[in-house]
Amino acid sequence: MKKIVLAGGCFWGVQAYFDQVKGVKKTIVGYIDGMTKNPTYQDVLNGSGHTEAIYIEYDEAVCSLKLLLDHFFNIIDPTLINRQGNDIGINYRTGIYAYDVNEIKEINQYIDSIRDKYAKPIVTTVKMAEDFSSGEEYHQNYLQKNPGGYCHINLAKISKIQN
Repeated sequence: MKKIVLAGGCFWGVQAYFDQVKGVKKTIVGYIDGMTKNPTYQDVLNGSGHTEAIYIEYDEAVCSLKLLLDHFFNIIDPTLINRQGNDIGINYRTGIYAYDVNEIKEINQYIDSIRDKYAKPIVTTVKMAEDFSSGEEYHQNYLQKNPGGYCHINLAKISKIQN
């Protein structure tokens, strides 16, 4: 089983989207890339520097890293700094956090291959995953528990990517 952390704005919609991707076996919403260990949601809102993200475990035989990245870039605007949809703030920045150093090169090559699709520079962070902290239980599978909840992602976009 492979793993990765993706930050694409509010984690509720990102989790709901990736839970539909074939080969994704587990998702957990949480926080990464901040100044403290084990932050709470309040810490994140109060400036801990973390971004909302989802931890993903996936079966590479069913879903390649490239396919995961296709899905990820299908739902984010990688040219926005500290913002996705109506959500604004450092905790809504985009990022890709790998657990395998060899994947950093593959991720950067992927980004290089799609740069021409955007009029502005891609500002998505790419780095090794360190200190991912699970979010509170009420955030886990939030849109399943609250079907009318806010989501900046069009969950129907999943059909546009070969899955």
